[in-house]
Amino acid sequence: MRLPVFDFKYRYDFDCFKFWINRRFMNNIKNKKLFLIFLFLIFGSMALPMRVQAIEPKITDILITNNRENVLLYARLVNGFKPEMEMAVLAGIPAVFTLRLEVHQERSFVWDKTIASHEIKRTIKYDNLKKTFSVYINGNPQPVIFSDFESAQKAMADFNGLIAVPLSSLTKGKNYYMLIKVKMDKVRLPLHMEYVFFFVSYWDFETAWNRQNFSY
Repeated sequence: MRLPVFDFKYRYDFDCFKFWINRRFMNNIKNKKLFLIFLFLIFGSMALPMRVQAIEPKITDILITNNRENVLLYARLVNGFKPEMEMAVLAGIPAVFTLRLEVHQERSFVWDKTIASHEIKRTIKYDNLKKTFSVYINGNPQPVIFSDFESAQKAMADFNGLIAVPLSSLTKGKNYYMLIKVKMDKVRLPLHMEYVFFFVSYWDFETAWNRQNFSY
């Protein structure tokens, strides 16, 4: 019986082709780690139930009080961290929450008067080497450090004792109201990461305006 002859030329050509494909593919991916994170986030987000993705962020537990000098705001953001956002933060992408706060005086026959307007920014960053979470408030270079993600999320979402307006800016016997909302800011990424975390552009959201009346 005559055995089939194996053509080593075709075997060599095929091996060269595989080597060229592998090299071309890996050269297009500058960072293998980013590629693995990309796969993890894509398949992880595809596995999320639709009912979880449909949950919208909102502000709850709103309380307006005062001390001797200022009107103070207490509030809490719920559903602010969606599962795909949590995965991206753990991959090293920062998240920024901005609280917008306005204080207005009610007036009957003219436009309501704006007494104060503020923006409070909070940023969360994860250090993969130290395994810690840093929360920056209003650009303060000294962050608050947390060892677990749950505590860091709480620090981002709880707004406790924020100064809304000095009492000296108010008139006794008048009616006022406070408007508050939280916005998730878009994150600007380095160009080499934008193709991996393309879905970050869909992170931006705004809660509805919340109105709370108070008198002085």
